[in-house]
Amino acid sequence: MLILSTYFPITSPTLIFFVVLLIILLAPIIMGKLRIPHIIGMVLAGVLIGEHGLNILTRDSSFELFGKVGLLYIMFLAGLEMDLESVKKNSRRFLLFGLLTCLIPLILTYVMAMWLLDYSSTASFLLGCIMASNTLIAYPIISRYGLQRDSSVMLSVGSSMLSLFMALLMLAALAAAYGEDVGIGFWLLFLLKFILFCVGCIWIIPKVTRYFLRRYSDAIMQFIYVLSVMFLSAACSEAIGVEGIVGAFISGLILNRYIPHVSPLMNRIEFIGNALFIPYFLIGVGMLINVGTLFEGKRMLAVVALIAFFGTFGKAVAAYLSSLLFRLPKAAGHMMFGLTCAHAAGAIAMVMVGMRLEVSPGIYLVNNEMLNGVVIMILITCIISTMMTEHASKQIILRGDRLDESNEKNKTDDEKILLCVKYPEIAPQLLELALMMRNVKLNRELVALNVVYDDNNAAKHREEGLRLLERLQQRASSADVTMQTQVRLATNIANGIKHAFRESGTSEIIMGMHVHTEINPKFWGDFIQSLYNGLNRQIVLTRFVQPLNTLRLIQVVVPSRAEFEPGFHRWLERISRMAGNLDCRIQFHGRHESMDLIRAYITNHHPSVRAEYTFMAHWNELPRLAENVSEDHMFVVITARKGTISYKNALDRLPNELMQHFAGKNLMIIFPDQYGTQKEESMTFTAAQHQEENSIYDAILQWINKHKK
Repeated sequence: MLILSTYFPITSPTLIFFVVLLIILLAPIIMGKLRIPHIIGMVLAGVLIGEHGLNILTRDSSFELFGKVGLLYIMFLAGLEMDLESVKKNSRRFLLFGLLTCLIPLILTYVMAMWLLDYSSTASFLLGCIMASNTLIAYPIISRYGLQRDSSVMLSVGSSMLSLFMALLMLAALAAAYGEDVGIGFWLLFLLKFILFCVGCIWIIPKVTRYFLRRYSDAIMQFIYVLSVMFLSAACSEAIGVEGIVGAFISGLILNRYIPHVSPLMNRIEFIGNALFIPYFLIGVGMLINVGTLFEGKRMLAVVALIAFFGTFGKAVAAYLSSLLFRLPKAAGHMMFGLTCAHAAGAIAMVMVGMRLEVSPGIYLVNNEMLNGVVIMILITCIISTMMTEHASKQIILRGDRLDESNEKNKTDDEKILLCVKYPEIAPQLLELALMMRNVKLNRELVALNVVYDDNNAAKHREEGLRLLERLQQRASSADVTMQTQVRLATNIANGIKHAFRESGTSEIIMGMHVHTEINPKFWGDFIQSLYNGLNRQIVLTRFVQPLNTLRLIQVVVPSRAEFEPGFHRWLERISRMAGNLDCRIQFHGRHESMDLIRAYITNHHPSVRAEYTFMAHWNELPRLAENVSEDHMFVVITARKGTISYKNALDRLPNELMQHFAGKNLMIIFPDQYGTQKEESMTFTAAQHQEENSIYDAILQWINKHKK
């Protein structure tokens, strides 16, 4: 052992990084066996290998650098993953529960620390801020039971965000005021600087982000841009005397709507943070803890017990009091307490701030006693949170039988999306659209198809198609979505798509509109008419002018009697998912009968979607809507095939109207499901498989109007 001790602590950067990666790899495995949150495993591993443990590693500059990055990353992700729309729609309940779950633990902990632990007022206030916040450590349990839309869960998530934000603001004020000659002038100046910082971020970041995302689609450039915004916001907040974690959190809130949760970019941000920066930070925190102080006597045990009890008791009072005020069942109170009582990353981040506030030379606001007490408190509250959330989830499931309903609905859902790709410039956007529309719970693969015309250049075009599909498959993999690809030779493009559609068992098609109008001036192109007349399943045609994640409004035009079509709920579900994932408003135009059903569906199935409903008496009003369609809007037209119940003669003019009034706009045209399970190859005299783009009646009307002038 003496010989081995000469090799420790390890100083080689290569070996240090290897040991850290080994901990990041093994901690989740070991903690998973013990049913303890992984975050605690990282901290305990840091305790074990640090200078106060086995002295395997020294806390060198790499832990300082990566620890700082990880600290900012935690707060940035907290802002980025907020469901802002849910907070807006239930603002009163969120505000009340958020205030209760923040202030009650803060006051109880502050009084306890002052009277029982004999801490200073600033140290007691810092400890109160730590207990006022919470981390949704048990949220994966909610996802496993499918209870994300339960009212108690929504309240818990929203209030957690509010309490964390309030705790961060109070912490920022404490850090800014520490060591200063504090007076009314100081607080006015601090408030002015903070307001200017927030206004500047809210005004500048969205403008620059839209500009950047519209012009650059490279995955690495977008990722670097997002990190740059985070670090710049953190640096600016530090410059005005506010902790950098506040700036990182605010930048996450602002970028929230530009980074959809199901996008490849969000996947990359979470992956890098969770795989490296955040674990590095947590291990570094553990290395700061002096294990020996835990055995110094009854004082340390009393500190841990008092911090854990009063903080958890305050969260329990807030949760059960709110459930009584909102007249929620007992299981909802259990759920609200279970989700809001845990403390993890946020508590560590705040206690780290206190460790940098110097009371006197060499003495800091947070001592080893408080640090160790907070770390052990985290372990205790995480265990309580996990057990209580599991218990409450089972009670809610047994009471409402929601899991069975959700599973049955998923079993009967035949969703499997086929992407028809041809042009490399729009293929990535088609994939992004499919990611916005797909059912994440089903987690079914996408199918990407490239149909090549069987002529003398077929071999060349087939190679180009293979390269395009390979790049598309890589983008899908970056979003953790599996994709099946296929290049098909066909003498008729429409027939090739129809055959691939049936062979792959897909439920709908997403494809782009042809972009080379100088080659084919027709609106539909060569084969789209043949495709939608010969295939009775949903077809989505799109034309993109700018990236999806920069859209601010989706305008949907619904024909009368659209609610009687078999595919009514399918297209409504896809559009609602897209609006929810993009966090943008959606406005429906149509008759009252259709609007009432659409409103009821969105209220019941997508309550967080910001939907508006506008009466449109007649389809002739379509050109008038063009005046209100901006570059950052998506105009969606729900059309119909001839012979169906929602078809009207005015739809014959759709190509001309779209070319005349909606040129240069983001456009989507949806042909809904029509005949249910009827075979696509069926053909009757009443349902022809081809329709001309311009009828003889259109030509006659154009001739009459021309000679009138």
